[in-house]
Amino acid sequence: MCLIAFSWDPGGDMPLLLLANRDEFYDRPTAVADWWPGHDGIWAGRDLQAGGTWLGLTRNGRFAALTNFRNGVPQHAQAPSRGGLVAGFLESDVSPEHYSRQLMPRAHQYNGFNLVVGDIYGVTGPASVWYCGNQAGAEARSLPAGLYGLSNAVLDTPWPKLQRLKARLAGLDSDHRELVQVCMGFLSDPTRADEAELPMTGISREWELDLSSIFIVGPDYGTRAQTVVQAYADGTLEATERSFNGANQARALQPDAVRCMRCAVAPGPELSPEP
Repeated sequence: MCLIAFSWDPGGDMPLLLLANRDEFYDRPTAVADWWPGHDGIWAGRDLQAGGTWLGLTRNGRFAALTNFRNGVPQHAQAPSRGGLVAGFLESDVSPEHYSRQLMPRAHQYNGFNLVVGDIYGVTGPASVWYCGNQAGAEARSLPAGLYGLSNAVLDTPWPKLQRLKARLAGLDSDHRELVQVCMGFLSDPTRADEAELPMTGISREWELDLSSIFIVGPDYGTRAQTVVQAYADGTLEATERSFNGANQARALQPDAVRCMRCAVAPGPELSPEP
């Protein structure tokens, strides 16, 4: 996954609103989001090549999302799958803090990554969101209420496409009747950055330009999945994923599949109303 923006407000009417695009080669085998067989408490897509996933949720209001880190350094073919980090959190019942801290001593074993993990409703511990990664500036830390974004650099690095998506999310009325459609519109912006604004991540300027839009469409590589997650204070958790399996589908914004999930989570003590 290459782009995430989210609003975290544990005391608000909508504790979490998350928008995400996963960019990948079209020929990489992928399963669309669904409840996982054998782990029916997990809703997520699947990377069928390396295992794991890029973003997922659980029935008790836990979530995790991942982006890769881009710096031009060759990838280690024998490194463990970064998608396993998302799946590992979703399959566990440890707190976001515990998972993030225990990961750090072995984080160097993975190719570059950013990871966000959270317990939205405080069901398995305090309601919290944690961020960590294996690059300088990605030390494990709790995220207070606020607006955050991740692309292929450390948290809130001001790449043009991330700044654009965060600005749109910041100006969004969460009570909008067509909230999912509006958010999908934000995620479908093909506008490229000006060349002068491009980051320098060790790849060619042509490739950098191709990757500079929120929604990427290339002949072999592009945005494969778009996800909007809404978590409400009453425990209603909803997610919508649109997936694309080729450039023609993506250019026409005609998804191969649209998957929706809705479940009710009983908030933990922190978010439960006073008796």
